[in-house]
This record gives sequence, structure tokens and C-alpha cells, in this order.
Amino acid sequence: MSPVSLCKQSLSVLGLALVVAHGAHAAEVQVAVAANFTAPMQKIAVLFEQDTGHKAVLSFGATGKFYAQIANGAPFGVLLAADDTTPEKIGKEGLGIGATRFTYAIGQLVLWSKQPGYVDAEGKVLAKSDWKHIAIANPKLAPYGLAAMQTLDKLGLTPQVQPRVVTGENIGQTYQFAASGNAPLGFVALSQVMEDGKLREGSAWVVPAGMHEPIRQDAIVLKPGQGNEAAAALMQYLRGDKARAIIKSYGYSF
Repeated sequence: MSPVSLCKQSLSVLGLALVVAHGAHAAEVQVAVAANFTAPMQKIAVLFEQDTGHKAVLSFGATGKFYAQIANGAPFGVLLAADDTTPEKIGKEGLGIGATRFTYAIGQLVLWSKQPGYVDAEGKVLAKSDWKHIAIANPKLAPYGLAAMQTLDKLGLTPQVQPRVVTGENIGQTYQFAASGNAPLGFVALSQVMEDGKLREGSAWVVPAGMHEPIRQDAIVLKPGQGNEAAAALMQYLRGDKARAIIKSYGYSF
């Protein structure tokens, strides 16, 4: 065999060995993800697997429902909540590892319509009477829904708006109500209508932070994820530059 052929064969064997070694340490973790964080987390999960070899299996839904599932023994290894109170509660109740909890993003509430020009820059459309429905996530289950109700209270509009509220089970369903046109208005997460720093379509009023309690979104390793390499790696990855760039591009802050 020629020296060149021998060299190529050696490189191929070395490459195969590296792939095998990389795969041998790969792990998998089931992740419960708040519905508002769907788009950025889908992108992050792809890069996470490419960069670490570990796989994040994602489930999306309302934080309140995830808490009930976790309390009943659901095998999630990590929770990316839409608030900070649920992970704190999970840590105190021994359902998760309290020391792992950190804020991975601060969410932004937005009043949005699929129709261009429908929502003004100050949200004054809320005080008008010529629209029939507004979509708001269930405030008992979804932190963005609670923030929406706090905003209406702050504006003194709750009594006149409440009868026209269409309640979404989570912020994902709430967005669908508004995106389908079933509700001309919707209080949704900025991340659902923004990408790369720009509004994808329609019109919106970004609700000032002082109108509601901060939407601090915390992550925590759950009991089934204790000792799971993928869970630990994901928590570290979410703090990294690549993940943070994606998170920021969807309108979140830190």
C-alpha cells in the first residue's frame, strides 16, 4: 500500500473513531418548554445537538399544565418555564434541583393584530368598541395571560374588555386565535410575531414593561434529569453566545 493510501486510511479510521467516541457520550433529555419559547427553542435544539452530540426532545405547552404533569411524575429532565415562580416552587417541593435554576430570558408582551395598521403604537385600539374579540391566554395557567390582565387593569379597561375575551389554553393557542382572524386582537408573546428583530406581519403595540410584573422565564433541572449529561449540557448551552443570540433575535432580554 502506498504512503498516500495508508495516510488516507489512517485519517478515515481516526475520523470514525472520533464519531464513535462522540456518539458514545451522547445523551438525551426530555424538555418541557413554555409555548412562547417554541420558535427559538426549536432553533437552539438543532444547534445544541450539532455542537454537543446531545439531543433535546421538546414538548411545548402551558407552564401551569407542565407543573401538574411534573408533580404527577412526568419524565421531563428540564423545564423552561414562562415564569420564575413555577421553577422556584418546583425546587422548594423537591421536584427539581433548586441550585440549577436561572433566568434564561425575560419575555415581552405585545398587543398584536394580523391586520397591518390595526394596532396603533400606543395600544389605544383597546379602548375602541368596534372590535368583537381579543385573545388572551388563561391567566391561571399562562404568565403572559396574567401579564395581559395586569395591563388591562393598569389601563382601567378590564370591565369593558373582559366580556370580549377569548381565552387560549396557552400562549400558542392564543396566537392561533389572533393569527387565524377569529380574534382581531391578541395579547401574545413578542417572540411569536418577531424574528431577527423585525415584526413578521401585521401591527403591534409592545406593552411597556411597567404595565405588568416582569415575565422572568426560569429554567430548572428536574428530578428525572439529575445526573443526565444532556440536561447539564443544555443548561450550560442556554447561557452561551449562540443560544443567547437566538433568544435576543426573538425579542427577549436577559
